[in-house]
Amino acid sequence: MGLNDMNLKAIHYVTGEPVTIYIEQGVIRSIEPIKSENSDSLELAIAAPGLVDLQINGYAGHDFNQVPYPDKMVGEVIRKLWREGVTSCFPTVITNSVQAIQEALESIALACKHDPVADQGIAGIHLEGPFISPNDGARGAHNYDHVRPPDWELFNRWQEAADGRIRMITLSPEWPNSAPFIAKCTENGVTVSIGHTSATPEQIGEAVEAGARMSTHLGNGAHLMMPRHPNYIWEQLAQDRLWSCVIADGFHLPDQVLKVVFKVKGTQAMLVSDAVSLSGLPAGTYTTHIGGSVVLTPEGKLHLAEDEHLLAGSAQMLLKGIEHVTNRNLAELAEAWDMASVRPSGFMKLPSASGLTPGAPADLVLFRREGSRIRLERTFKLGKQVFLREEIE
Repeated sequence: MGLNDMNLKAIHYVTGEPVTIYIEQGVIRSIEPIKSENSDSLELAIAAPGLVDLQINGYAGHDFNQVPYPDKMVGEVIRKLWREGVTSCFPTVITNSVQAIQEALESIALACKHDPVADQGIAGIHLEGPFISPNDGARGAHNYDHVRPPDWELFNRWQEAADGRIRMITLSPEWPNSAPFIAKCTENGVTVSIGHTSATPEQIGEAVEAGARMSTHLGNGAHLMMPRHPNYIWEQLAQDRLWSCVIADGFHLPDQVLKVVFKVKGTQAMLVSDAVSLSGLPAGTYTTHIGGSVVLTPEGKLHLAEDEHLLAGSAQMLLKGIEHVTNRNLAELAEAWDMASVRPSGFMKLPSASGLTPGAPADLVLFRREGSRIRLERTFKLGKQVFLREEIE
């Protein structure tokens, strides 16, 4: 056997049956059932595909939106995400000045060139803004001063800075000439997602016809008050070609909304963390460059210090989202896990789209259910063990 070749005995997350997973040269070669009548299988951990986060702003005190980046920051974030079971992610650069966005994109691209871990772990960059709604509510925490209409020449400049790594862009189709911009993105292999929008149903329909295929954190980055119908949330739910991403941390959306999204979208529903840099840090009061003074509660809620009812971003990772939807009986474990792994992989046409099957990259995790909690034990990237729970305890 080669250096990273191995055989893993585990419980398959879909079938619930004990299996042996044979890994060779970073690929799952076969998965064979374990035929045994003893009780050893009761001690096995559950094996599942590595998690794929389409929207992550930072982690463990590191922020993809605060330039300049500290030396080796990008690779350090990717390595730390292994302890959360994330084997692929899309660092998210949000609305900022033209130069700040360019510097962030250049920094991520440079890290991918010089650090194999960053290159393997970053499946692409998600540009969230600045082509979003300028309106309060829909704009969310994005800086009004830097919001602007879609600009193809500027986007190409940023794409060049990113070395072609911008794979997804969130925008609002309320701007004039949004449809031609969306069409150009689509023609050039960039996935367009609708978010932070005040668009009319007609504008959303035009965006879908032009190639938009996703809704960014549907139900958040929205007005507190809007017409009961029609409105841009109903319209995005009704558009069959739009996939929906939701933040399922228990704070951003009530369970009723999650239930409706899951039922309406079916296999087109996906989970994202949208985590900010305070995710992975202890509870306490922090000062951020966007929200000012914020509080991270022991339960994982991040809110403005002056008003506990106003969220200051997400501080929970995908594992917590899976825990929440399963604990609240909104989805079975295998479905919830797929929402955060094979579905985003398939949507973005990543090699890991086939999940835990022969021929797939050996991006996988081993975990156990302990009551309402998911305890991650090991993470593998391309067949190499990159995280072991015992090493941090």
